Amino acid sequence: MDILTILGLVMGLGVVYYVMVQGEITALLFNINAFLLVFGGTLASTMITYPWSVLKRLPRAMFFVLRPPKSKDISEVINKLVNIQTVSQSRGVDAISDELSTVDDSFMITGLRMLMEDQPPEVIRENLDNELTSIRHRHMQVIGVFRAMGSYAPIFGLLGTLIGVVQVLRNLDNPSAMGASMAIAITTTFYGIFGSNFIFLPIAGKLDGYSSDEVLMKELIMAGVVSISEGVLPALLRQRLERFITEEQRAKMRSAVPAVPAV
Repeated sequence: MDILTILGLVMGLGVVYYVMVQGEITALLFNINAFLLVFGGTLASTMITYPWSVLKRLPRAMFFVLRPPKSKDISEVINKLVNIQTVSQSRGVDAISDELSTVDDSFMITGLRMLMEDQPPEVIRENLDNELTSIRHRHMQVIGVFRAMGSYAPIFGLLGTLIGVVQVLRNLDNPSAMGASMAIAITTTFYGIFGSNFIFLPIAGKLDGYSSDEVLMKELIMAGVVSISEGVLPALLRQRLERFITEEQRAKMRSAVPAVPAV
């Protein structure tokens, strides 16, 4: 479970509820008509905008926001690639097959299998880059859905406000009806802003962060596999891969892992 997401939800809901209670407007802002207009309208516009092939991935994406996939330790990935190159140079490319059982990343397995097939570096790079482009495209599609919902929600809030104002003008001689109309006008704006800035855009931002981390990891793997196919020394391979991480991570790795001697 993502503690920051849960903490943010609790904190945000708590702050909004506290302010509503202090202003004695709790009952006013819980309006089912306004809720249906904003969130129903946002969902409808999203269904018009995106095909089912994209929308069907939303539930899984929302699950990842609450329970993100276990992230791989980038230092372990670097060490794994350096070890594979060491094995490859000492025992031959065929020895890489013994390492496949210890790899749990499908992207890396794809690259290692191409190494075992003795494909040239440029072919390996092109194939992995195409797969990475496809992964990035799928991620951006899902993130784009939530960003679109974040832009639709306030507009439907404004639409509800306009509807409420029209209803007020129609009921100028009926104070009780005017009150109900004003409630819709106010609460739709509230739901639109709340849904956009507390639900849809934060989800998009969280998914974007996860996507960036995954893409960076796969770019590192691609660079490692291509370097192995080029026959670089293990020490040089480590230097190349360490460019993907921060100086702090490099220092931590160097203190924990002895340098690989050049051969």
